[in-house]
Amino acid sequence: MANIASAKKRIRQANKRTLQNNKVKSQMRYSIKKFLEAVDTADSDNIQTSFKEAVKIIDKAASKGVIHKNAAARKKSNLYKKLLEVNKAS
Repeated sequence: MANIASAKKRIRQANKRTLQNNKVKSQMRYSIKKFLEAVDTADSDNIQTSFKEAVKIIDKAASKGVIHKNAAARKKSNLYKKLLEVNKAS
């Protein structure tokens, strides 16, 4: 355990940031899952809205530094490929 006040403060800040980052990651995973479920049900309106929401949340996570920008690009690319497959099939 830290004895110096600044080190104690850093621990508190790190814990607070960790909680916030986990919240953002959880929202991102949930939005992706919601999009994939919409793809499975083949509900076109729901697919479009959940895709836009997922991309928005992924971009937010990347801009906050929670995930790397290339990881965000990869996730969005995978979602877009699934969206194209659904559009091509219908």
